[in-house]
Amino acid sequence: METIPRTATRPFRELCAEHGLAATHQRQVLYEVMQTMPGHPSPEEVYARVKELIPAISLATVYKNIHLFVERGVLKEVSMHHGSLRVELNSHIHHHMVCSHCKAITDIEEHDLGPLPALQRLPGGFQAERYAIDVIGICAACQKANAPSALTQNSQLTTHS
Repeated sequence: METIPRTATRPFRELCAEHGLAATHQRQVLYEVMQTMPGHPSPEEVYARVKELIPAISLATVYKNIHLFVERGVLKEVSMHHGSLRVELNSHIHHHMVCSHCKAITDIEEHDLGPLPALQRLPGGFQAERYAIDVIGICAACQKANAPSALTQNSQLTTHS
């Protein structure tokens, strides 16, 4: 069974106070587990890990607290348009590459995308606050896994043309 270090208690309590949240044991375990998870976990992935530490916790409680963390600015929701809630603790400016096959989400640094226009007022009076760019494509693993079938499909198309 994984243990959570006690040294994280004080910073978590301060984080909760800064965001107007009660620092409950369940929230602390949830937050600390998420700090150990790479990438952009789904609530189901977080639940599986938290349940090892708090067997009585429900998936609904994990969802409720993740949504509360997002609402209060503790976590960021990423890729809202890709079918499942994904969250992250990464607060530095970056964007995401989303695989359209396996739905994997990978960070991409802003400088890797090139310069973005300055934030400004957009048509209809919309005031841009930040850019959140999702680059949609196929990850290297899916390209590799699908390479033989893609070649077969292309050769079938060519022979029947």
